[in-house]
Amino acid sequence: MKKLLLNYAFIDGTNLYLSAKNLGWEINWSVFREYLHKRHNVSHAYYFIGHLEKYQYLYDELRNYGYILIHKPVLKLPSGEIKGNCDAELVLSAMVEINNYNKAVIVTGDGDI
Repeated sequence: MKKLLLNYAFIDGTNLYLSAKNLGWEINWSVFREYLHKRHNVSHAYYFIGHLEKYQYLYDELRNYGYILIHKPVLKLPSGEIKGNCDAELVLSAMVEINNYNKAVIVTGDGDI
C-alpha cells in the first residue's frame, strides 16, 4: 500500500492579504484553500493572524473553509498602526510540526511595501 503524502501549509495571513491588496488583487479564501488541497495535497493549512474582536466574522469564515487559525496578540504602535507580527510563530510552528508532514508550503508576502 502506498503511503499517503501529507503536506502542511503555513500562511502568514496578514502579509499575504496586504501583498495581494497592494497588487490590486482580492483573495477568495475558500478557493485558495481548495487550491492548496488539490494542487499541493495540503491536509493542514495553518493561518497565522493577529486577533481583533471586530474581525470575528472573518475568523469564523476562515475556519469554515478549513484553515487552522493561530492567533497572535496585536500591538498598537504609537503611530496608531496595529501590528500582529506572526513571522517567528510561523517558523516555530513549522519546526514543531516537522515530523508530521512530508513537505511544507510557506505562504507569505511583504505587506510592508
